[in-house]
Amino acid sequence: MFKEMIFLATSGFFSGGQIGTLLTEWEQAGVFDYMLPFLLIFALVFGLLSKVNIFGGGQDVNKGKGINAIIAISVALMALQFDVVSVFFAEIFPRMGVALSIILVLLVVGGLFIPTNKENNWFLIALSVIVFIIIAAVVFNSMDALGWLSNIPWLENIWNQYGSIIIFVAIIVVVILVATHEKNPAKPKMENMLSKLLGA
Repeated sequence: MFKEMIFLATSGFFSGGQIGTLLTEWEQAGVFDYMLPFLLIFALVFGLLSKVNIFGGGQDVNKGKGINAIIAISVALMALQFDVVSVFFAEIFPRMGVALSIILVLLVVGGLFIPTNKENNWFLIALSVIVFIIIAAVVFNSMDALGWLSNIPWLENIWNQYGSIIIFVAIIVVVILVATHEKNPAKPKMENMLSKLLGA
């Protein structure tokens, strides 16, 4: 009886026919709590170790892949030993999806106002600042939802008392930097994903 009540409570979380049923079964099987976090941590650690190539043999890039795989599997399994990673992923990734949606809307709507000159693209600078603010808000809210910031009460007090002043000063600094920015033609242009996306 108790198991049936749990199933009814969890099956209402995902709705939408067969896909909702499939997601419910995956959730009950631990796909979202264990398998996906394991794959994500394994891929990140293995990719970083392969890029740094600490255990590689000089020119032979395939020499240390076995060691990299063992280390990545060990780190991923030890990270899932407790539910800290699973709970944190469950908090941060839904917020990240909402943040990406906001950034996408800003890109679509802002596409009407992007300057045609690529030299002084104020929209790219403003969008970069907004993206960093959104990322900071996502991380801050995720940590706050887990109660990690309750161990640092002075940080929360500072933000509650002086948060609006900090945001105002940051906006003033950004406006001053944009207004006084001079392009140096000799300096190589730094490329990033956002500038490639906007064609700047």
